[in-house]
Formats: sequence, structure tokens, C-alpha cells
Amino acid sequence: MLTAAIVSGCTGEARTVTPAVPQTAPRSDSDRRIPAYQANFYQIGQGGRYFGWYGCAACHHERADPVRNLADGTWRHGGGFAAVYAAIADHHRGADYGRVIPPEQLWQITAYVRDLPTHTPEKRRRTSIDQSAEPQGDAWRGPL
Repeated sequence: MLTAAIVSGCTGEARTVTPAVPQTAPRSDSDRRIPAYQANFYQIGQGGRYFGWYGCAACHHERADPVRNLADGTWRHGGGFAAVYAAIADHHRGADYGRVIPPEQLWQITAYVRDLPTHTPEKRRRTSIDQSAEPQGDAWRGPL
């Protein structure tokens, strides 16, 4: 009797984890997996952490020259999710991030980068404070 009460009490905590962790790049901007990352604050936040961990912030901060400033929302390779993912994974000069960063982390970084233009100065300041204790990578210097 007690076991039945305990088991039935946990049903409200059941979690459905979908979609599965991506193992591949987005197929297009209409990939059904995109909203699970782009519309999810946790995934965007994780992307911000990895943005710092992998040293992206060293070159792509808000005071960077216009080509490197990702917060302005202007991207050379296009602003759609698939295009930004590809730019990070495959088109980054001198880097092969698509080979060394796991696909799910690339999805999270992509969601974060696409979210950057919506960050107010207050949000950027708060994020900077929140991430001050996080590991920060050096600027990218070549293959890992």
C-alpha cells in the first residue's frame, strides 16, 4: 500500500525529454528540433556558458569590430539557425569547431548567438556577473 502511494506521488515529476540530443547539424531552418533550443532559456543559457568556455567571447564581444560583433544581428553567412550553426561549425576561419565541439553544444551556442541581438545592456551585465565564476577559454588559436 505504501509503495503504491509513493509511486503514484511521483507522477507529477515525470519528465518527457524530447527531442533526443541532436547528433547532427540542423537540416534547414525548418528543422523540427530548432524550437527546443531557440525557444528554451536553459538551452540558450548553456550556449552562453559554452560561448565563454570555448573562448568565443574573446573575439565576439559587444565592443568588437562590426565583423566580429555578433550582438548586432548582422551575419555574413545568414542569420537563420542552420546558417549560424554552419558558420560556427564549418566556416570559422582556422577552426574546425564542427569536429571538436559536440553537436548538442553547437546547437546551444547557436541558440545563444542568435539570441544576442535581444540582450539589453542590463541583461549583458547580469550575464557577465553570472558567468564571472565560470571557466573562460582563451581566444581561438588553431586546431584543438
